[in-house]
Amino acid sequence: MAVTTDDLAACCSPVTGGIIDTPAAERVAAVFKALADPARVKLLSLISAAGEACVCDLTEPLELAQPTVSHHMKILVDVGLVSREQRGKWAYYRVNDEALDRVARLISPTR
Repeated sequence: MAVTTDDLAACCSPVTGGIIDTPAAERVAAVFKALADPARVKLLSLISAAGEACVCDLTEPLELAQPTVSHHMKILVDVGLVSREQRGKWAYYRVNDEALDRVARLISPTR
């Protein structure tokens, strides 16, 4: 469900260009919906600063329980903003820089 390069081109084309199709609009909206929660924005910031993080490292800074953090992380994984790697009983997360760059281009004015 991650935003693709094609979604970016369709969304950000000139008015006379193509119109974003429904599936692409749904993918873009899902990403923005995921980013509409302050806890998820903070999670992205924490993981980005650390390079990678385990859920066990994220509960204290957010002052949230592990199941709540895991729920937020599932949403971020589902939209492609972070990747998840299982190591034993813990899940480790990394920010998907390419996906985050595509989102940034969606909201950046063309120059």
